[in-house]
Amino acid sequence: MASSLMDERAFSTQSGDIRYWVSHPSDSNLPWLVFLPGLTADHRLFDKQVEHFAGKANMLVWDAPSHGASRPFALTWSMDDLVRWLHAIFEREGIERPVLVGQSMGGYTAQAYIDRYPNSVAGFASIDSAPLKRSYYSAWELAALRHTKLMFLSIPWNTLVRLGSNGNAATQYGRDLMKAMMLDYRKREYCELSAHGFRVLADAVEVERPYEIDCPARLICGEEDKAGSAKRYNREWERRAGMSVHWIAGAAHNSNCDEPDAVNEVLEELLP
Repeated sequence: MASSLMDERAFSTQSGDIRYWVSHPSDSNLPWLVFLPGLTADHRLFDKQVEHFAGKANMLVWDAPSHGASRPFALTWSMDDLVRWLHAIFEREGIERPVLVGQSMGGYTAQAYIDRYPNSVAGFASIDSAPLKRSYYSAWELAALRHTKLMFLSIPWNTLVRLGSNGNAATQYGRDLMKAMMLDYRKREYCELSAHGFRVLADAVEVERPYEIDCPARLICGEEDKAGSAKRYNREWERRAGMSVHWIAGAAHNSNCDEPDAVNEVLEELLP
């Protein structure tokens, strides 16, 4: 990442250390942008955003527990744990009313944070994510999220890496980055992390919390996103919530990597 722009820090928990990066130096006059990468991705997912918003906003990006540099970390965390630890990091860093930018799983984490800490967030951007409200999901979809481990393990590692990199990104930069992030794991570690994350998502949906978005929000989705039913969920999210989806041409599931300029333009709208 643009490491010269960020300071690496660690937050210790009983399950392991969470690594995160903050602007160097931070400016009390600037708003905070917090970047939350998706499942199995790490802080590098937002390199293009860190470069673009340097000097325009203070920034924080983390490697979520069990991801990237936040390893070893026990695979026992829940969505509530992620939210609680994120809040503790904000308190440590003196971050108030941030704009949360979550890609895929990071978008779910952001929604859970807004639900747990209402009126504390200045803005929310969902990048290739989906709503957390139970009414959007069928019973079979939630059941499928709980049974992914054997499917992943049955696929040869080289094939899984190829499918993951080509399936999540449409550009060479995006594919190379996704491949590099995947290859930081061993196959079993990757499969267990993926399966755990999907179970955590299913659990978060099934608690049937309101998950109301109480701040300005932007829905962003790649026109070529083929991950799960992301496009269908976003169309329905747009219909029910009255928030327009910003469809990103030439982008797949990691649209902020495939077309960073287009995504950054949308994110600019959320800065106070």
